[in-house]
Amino acid sequence: MTGVGIDGIEIHTGKLRLDLAETFAPEMGDAPEKYTKGLGLHASSFPDTYEDIVTMGANAAHRLMKRKGLEPDDIGRIDVATESAFDHSKPVSTYIGGCLEQVFDGDLHHANKGERKFACVAGTQSIDDAYNWIKAGRNRGRAALVVATDTALYARDDPGEATQGAGAVAMLIDEDPDLVELSTEQGYGSADETDFLKPQQQFPSVDGKRSVNVYLARMREALVDYEQVGGKIHAEDFRLGPFHTPFPGMVRKAGVLAYRHITRDTDIEDELAEEIGRQPRSEAFEDDEAYMEALSEYTDALKDTERYREWYERTIDPTLDLSRRVGNWYTGSVHVARVSGLKSLAEAGEDAVGKRLLVGSYGSGAQAEIHVETVQENWLEEIDALNIDEQLASRYELSFEEYEDVHDAHNYDEESAVEEFTTPDAEFAFDGWGRMGERKYRFVE
Repeated sequence: MTGVGIDGIEIHTGKLRLDLAETFAPEMGDAPEKYTKGLGLHASSFPDTYEDIVTMGANAAHRLMKRKGLEPDDIGRIDVATESAFDHSKPVSTYIGGCLEQVFDGDLHHANKGERKFACVAGTQSIDDAYNWIKAGRNRGRAALVVATDTALYARDDPGEATQGAGAVAMLIDEDPDLVELSTEQGYGSADETDFLKPQQQFPSVDGKRSVNVYLARMREALVDYEQVGGKIHAEDFRLGPFHTPFPGMVRKAGVLAYRHITRDTDIEDELAEEIGRQPRSEAFEDDEAYMEALSEYTDALKDTERYREWYERTIDPTLDLSRRVGNWYTGSVHVARVSGLKSLAEAGEDAVGKRLLVGSYGSGAQAEIHVETVQENWLEEIDALNIDEQLASRYELSFEEYEDVHDAHNYDEESAVEEFTTPDAEFAFDGWGRMGERKYRFVE
C-alpha cells in the first residue's frame, strides 16, 4: 500500500511577542539567564484580543488548503487537538470547519469532525487517527486535516508563566505524502499521573519537578516499547530527534537520557568507556539507590563528552530554534520542533531525502509516543513555502503592562476591554458572541 504521512504543514503564531530577558525578567526580579540559559527561552508568542484557538487553527488550515490547491470535497475529516477548548460538548473542529466554509466554495458537511484531548500528545494522537483511517481504506480518496492549536497560559506568578505561548499547526495527512512518511511501528509509555492537570479550570495545576520526572520516565518507556517492534535504535540512525518541547531545557535532559539508552551495548559505549567508563548495570549493585546514583553520575559525565555534544548539536538542537522564540504550544509543540529541525536542514542546503526522524511526543497525565518519520522527495518545497520567519518578525512587541492586559483579556475569570494591538488582515478574527453564548468568527478581508 502507498505510504501515509504528512503531506503539508502550516504554522500560525500569535501576533504578540513578549521578550523574556528584556521585559519579563526585570519585572520578576530575575536574571535574564534564568530564562535564556536555564529554560532555553528568549520570547513567547501571545494571541491578540481578536485571536484564539479557533482563529489561529483556521488561519493555519486556510493557508495550507490554499497552498495545496484543496477544496472542501478533498477533506474527509478534521481533527483538532487542544487542551485550551472552551466548550465541553461542541468541538473546536466544528468552529474551524465553519470558518473554512466562509472562504471556500462548497461545504465540509461530509467531513468527520472531532476533538482530541490528552494534554500535549493529542496532536500526535490525531495524526495516528488520520493515519489509521486512511490505512483502513475509509477515506474514499480524501485527506485528513489535523490542527493542533493552543493558548498555553498559566496563572500570574506561576512558575510556568515564563514558558507560555500561543499558536497553531495545521497538517494534511494523506497518501504519498510530500513532507514525511510515518512509520507503522510505534512505542508507548503511559501511566496514571497527576503532574499537570486542569480540573474544571483554565490555568493548569502543575507539579513542576514531578512533571519533568514523569516526562523523562514515560519517554524512556516509549523508547523501549518502540524497540520491541521497530528494532534496536542506534545513535546514527536518525538525522533529527524532534521531542515534545515545553521548554528547551527539558529537552536537554531528555536528549542525554535518550543518548545513554541508545548507545548502551554499542561500539559508542565501548569507545566512551576509556573516557568515562561503561554504563552501570543494575546487577552490579546491592540496591536500587546505589545503582541510580551511579547511573546519574555516568549521565553527568556523558553529557560533557565531545561525542555526545556533537550528536546533540547535530540531532536535537536544530529542533529547538522556533521554540526558543515562541514558547510552549502544548499540542503543537512537537510539530513545531519537526518544522524547526527540517527548516534548519533546508537553510543549510542539506539533502535530507530519505533521512529519518525519531519523533518523541508527550502529554501530561501521562503518555509518551515514539515513532519514526522518513523525509520525502518534496520536503524542501513544503518547508520553503512556510512564512514563519515573516510572522515572527512582524509580531507586536509587548511592554510588561501590555502583557498584563493581554493576560487578563484571555483570562475567562476577568472582565476586560483591552483594545487590539494589531489589525487583522486577510484572516479569521473573533467576532463576538452568539445568542447561546457561542463564539462567532468572520474572515477579515
